[in-house]
Amino acid sequence: IALVMGSCIFVRHWRVILKLPHRAWWLGLLAGWTNLSYVLAVIDGEVMRIMLLFYLSPLWTLLLAHFWLKERIHASGYMAIAISLLGAFIMLNDFSGNALPLPHNHAEWLALSSGIGFSLANVVTRRSADLNLATKSMLVWIGVVGVSLVMLPWVDAKFPSPDFFSISQWQTMLVIALLLMLATIFVQYGVTQMTAVRASVLFLFELVVAAIASYYLAHEAMAWNEWVGGSMIVAAGLISAMQRNA
Repeated sequence: IALVMGSCIFVRHWRVILKLPHRAWWLGLLAGWTNLSYVLAVIDGEVMRIMLLFYLSPLWTLLLAHFWLKERIHASGYMAIAISLLGAFIMLNDFSGNALPLPHNHAEWLALSSGIGFSLANVVTRRSADLNLATKSMLVWIGVVGVSLVMLPWVDAKFPSPDFFSISQWQTMLVIALLLMLATIFVQYGVTQMTAVRASVLFLFELVVAAIASYYLAHEAMAWNEWVGGSMIVAAGLISAMQRNA
């Protein structure tokens, strides 16, 4: 729905999109996988663990920005890398000695890959300075639809017919689509105007909303190691923002 709405608004940009070089389509592919894997992870996993694994993204962005965008890593950056890795180790470790500190299930692996995809998409957006806001946004929507269609055969779910939904449900989906469309535009604009690392850090506010929602709506409770590890991941993200001021 967001793609259709965006296509109507940016209809004059279709000719430009069809003539884009192959490298530009990497943005759509990365954004598609990031969105799909994130949604599937949230559906199947524990919300806060999924969010925390996803928000290791400032770590990946810091490394990618250094090697790809030539953004220098200062002392605060190295500190952020160390703290985020230690936080992930504590969060993923059950301290029983029977398992490695790795994601526990497919949902958590999806969340980890989604965070890496998000970081890559941010860096690609920064490198694509020659593309305007409308073109970048359209690439994201096309990528999400394209990757979702490719992955449909591997999704174990039943898809209802359109008449299954009521008018109010269709209205709700339209509102959600509008919000997603606006979110895409705002993200593409914001990432273009600031460093890739700082863009990733600003998204950490979503963790506050997720923590409240998962507690009151999903009745999820976090273990002590998840609180400690998660706090370290958030702290590392905030420290990485100091890169800009260093």
